[in-house]
Amino acid sequence: MSDEDRLISGNKQPDENAKKSVDAALRPRSLDDIYGQEQLVENLRILIEAAKSRSEALDHILFYGPPGLGKTSLSHVMAYEMGVNIRVTAGPVIERAGDLAAILTNLRKGDILFIDEVHRLGRAVEEVLYPAMEDYALDIVVGKGPSARNIRLKLPRFTVIGATTRLALMTAPLRARFGAVFRMDFYDIEALTHITTRAAGMLTVPIEEDGAIEIARRARGTPRVALRLLRRVRDYAQVRADGIITQDVAGEALVLLGVDELGLDEIDHRVLKTIIENFGGGPVGLETIAASISEEADTIMDVYEPYLLQLGFLERTPRGRTATHRAYQHLGLDDLYREQPRLF
Repeated sequence: MSDEDRLISGNKQPDENAKKSVDAALRPRSLDDIYGQEQLVENLRILIEAAKSRSEALDHILFYGPPGLGKTSLSHVMAYEMGVNIRVTAGPVIERAGDLAAILTNLRKGDILFIDEVHRLGRAVEEVLYPAMEDYALDIVVGKGPSARNIRLKLPRFTVIGATTRLALMTAPLRARFGAVFRMDFYDIEALTHITTRAAGMLTVPIEEDGAIEIARRARGTPRVALRLLRRVRDYAQVRADGIITQDVAGEALVLLGVDELGLDEIDHRVLKTIIENFGGGPVGLETIAASISEEADTIMDVYEPYLLQLGFLERTPRGRTATHRAYQHLGLDDLYREQPRLF
């Protein structure tokens, strides 16, 4: 019996391999398993079918968007659909040009090299990657001083799939070498409900439709958050309820976790309340907000701000961040909104 069969049948394995099989099973395996990114999936189908019909490797692909939307999962799906191997690495891991050269020389024809956080590649590493992506060649300098000579090694045609949460930090030459660039958008509640229900089935957790919708509503439009909340609600249902995730059980568990009806957690509330109560609703600089709540500015900008902006709770102005009327209403501070002078 395979790991996935054991997972579905409910035979629990306490070892590390079983845990990895659970995590792997929750990921989509093919394009048919992906919901909520219809236009992106259709574009990827065209890329795959065209490459297969020409018996070529895929063009280089770049996925960008907020964390947790499935960029890594999509790279594995692309490898599965193309029937090729995938090598996974990350920008901060590749510290020297020689590290990248070792990876490239072990690739086979059609293989996919997935680089997460590709914007964090070093400049020297990027210089090695340029000819590899464009000419499928690796330039190596042998020796030092006057006797040094350049050797060019031919590489098989392979595909680089890059993922980044900070597209603006990528250098223009690297960004230009990706033939297909796709933005990952937040998922709607219907798609997240489907993802939650599917994951509950993989985890052999009984869940009602209303329970899945309740989790999806508070998942911030992000599959990773939905799966994390599902695991915690599963624990609550097992300990405090009869093991079945209903709407009431999900609501009680998420309230206990500090997640409100829109998916905002403690940090989101602290960000908004800091702007409203400490700085009169704004505008206030990001670094000031970060120092006030003892959080990293990059974390606020990458993890919390996108969803607050999507909800219309926050505005970015040239002078800093500003809380909107919606934020006051959600926090029950409407009276304070009317009292504070508007500086914007």
